[in-house]
Amino acid sequence: MSAATYDAAPVLIVGAGPTGLAAAMSLARAHIPVRLIDKAREPAPHSRAIGIQARTLELFEQHRIVEPFLQRGHRARAANLHSSGQRIARLDFDPLQTRYPYLLFLDQSVTERLLTEHLSSLGVEVERGVELTDFFQGVDGLEATLQHADGRVETLQPSWLIGADGAHSTVRHRLGLSFAGKTFSQTFLLADLALDVDWPDDELNMFASGEGLAALFPMGGGIYRLIADQHANVVALVQSHLAAQGALVRTSSSATSSSANPMSDEPIAASDDAVAKGAATAAADAPTLEQCRELVARRIHHPMRLTSLVWSAYFHLNSRMVEQLRTRRVFLAGDAGHVHSPAGAQGMNTGIQEAFNLGWKLARVMKGEAPERLLDTYHAERHPIERDVLRQTAFVTHMAEAERGPLKLLREKVMPLLAQFGPLRDAARTRVSELSIQYRRSPLTLERVLDGGPRAGERAPDALVHVVDGPLGRAPGVGCVFDLHDPAYFSLFLLVEADGELEASPEHPIPPAVSNGANGAANGSASREAELTRFVAAVERALPGAVRVWRITDAGGDHTTSLADTYGRTRPAFYLVRPDGYICARGRTASDLTGLLRHCESWFSKGMLTEETSARV
Repeated sequence: MSAATYDAAPVLIVGAGPTGLAAAMSLARAHIPVRLIDKAREPAPHSRAIGIQARTLELFEQHRIVEPFLQRGHRARAANLHSSGQRIARLDFDPLQTRYPYLLFLDQSVTERLLTEHLSSLGVEVERGVELTDFFQGVDGLEATLQHADGRVETLQPSWLIGADGAHSTVRHRLGLSFAGKTFSQTFLLADLALDVDWPDDELNMFASGEGLAALFPMGGGIYRLIADQHANVVALVQSHLAAQGALVRTSSSATSSSANPMSDEPIAASDDAVAKGAATAAADAPTLEQCRELVARRIHHPMRLTSLVWSAYFHLNSRMVEQLRTRRVFLAGDAGHVHSPAGAQGMNTGIQEAFNLGWKLARVMKGEAPERLLDTYHAERHPIERDVLRQTAFVTHMAEAERGPLKLLREKVMPLLAQFGPLRDAARTRVSELSIQYRRSPLTLERVLDGGPRAGERAPDALVHVVDGPLGRAPGVGCVFDLHDPAYFSLFLLVEADGELEASPEHPIPPAVSNGANGAANGSASREAELTRFVAAVERALPGAVRVWRITDAGGDHTTSLADTYGRTRPAFYLVRPDGYICARGRTASDLTGLLRHCESWFSKGMLTEETSARV
């Protein structure tokens, strides 16, 4: 239970994987009471997700938790695609406009531990060995039934329910929702291997062939994660053997049974006794070192030596997604709502970003500070993104596996040509890193034309700025946008001119009096300051206690992330950033206040129109 003092029934989050932990963290930071449960008594020691993308690292930075991830993770600064023994494409991450121009590899078990530790510092503890057995929604709200490890049954009336309980989500099944669309069924081999090879250990390598896709991801210290899809005959053999043993399709060579992993995929239905018997033979069923050597020899045409096997497993998945992410007071997030190929290391990252998208919206509604329809934008914003991820990962996998036909032609002849085209490489690296995710078509977006800068609906990028004024008063200094933004609040950034500058604009032409000396400049500066003061007061009335205002200007000097280069040159201008780090509105302070206030009052508050708005209408 959260230590927050906000008086409300807690939000029940089912599943303590990365998605559930991120959702709990977002709510706890906003002082919303949370209960986070997981039926597994212990965290899984191994898991299939290892890649943390740049956008997720940016969000971790804003939540002040990124440093432990950077200390423990291994950075890959480039990706190579090979086919028929030749490298056909290379993607460098260094040009990414972010503090994290790389893919960070870190085992999901470590990611979960770090998130759990941070969540504990916010007053929320994971309740393990607690299973959601049933729930229903009535006119009076939700009622959930929990089964504790000691056999105790608990009835709970949570305010909202978030199902982050993986591909076999109890929440989804109880809602009667099924995965929609064409099923794309795959079985993958996973193995963590000690590997001697002569290529750089800060690059990942993928190998496409008619036999299938294989990839080697560097984990650091000479350990690589091997991921390879399996042919239908291998899949059938594995499934039939495991079914005969009553075990899970996803089995592990580690001593701990992978059935404890809430993120595991596609188990074969079996009794508890059968599962127990199958777990006893899990080591024999998992890929062996010799099998990994044979697969590498067939698919990866590069000299290397596999010296030892740390861990291995098979897992089976069907790439599908649900039609709706919200059903009244229940939400689905992460693998509970969509499952897709691991190609591109997108799955865990999309789940975490879904959690951050939902968390701030749910907090505002629970506090009575926003209309309930704000929660509908969770599906409106995230569902199209997950649909695109599903399509893209399926296409990449099909293309990599093609033995003949147009997809093989595309892979081996067209892709090398496209990879030489700079704009396409830029688009590919921003898409893989998830820096290109945007909500420009969202109803929460208010866009006005400025001279450069990110558009409303896009991520708020980092930049080095000079702080003129802030929530703690006038304490000038130099900082970064990410340091100033607190994910428990909206951030209103007012971009103003540096001291001593006069810049003509349609709203503020340089007055004739400027020719008479400093008096004209002083009068213009005073007028502009009064206008900014009125602007800030109006926005703070529209979002009482929910917005932090920063007046910023360029830090000066030669910086690659200057404010003007990153956010444009219109002065004065405003950017309103949502708690999840995306720009929901931008414009000019002189002409766009009325539109901004109406937008805030439509979506982010439940108050009546302010006097300021009425006077301007």
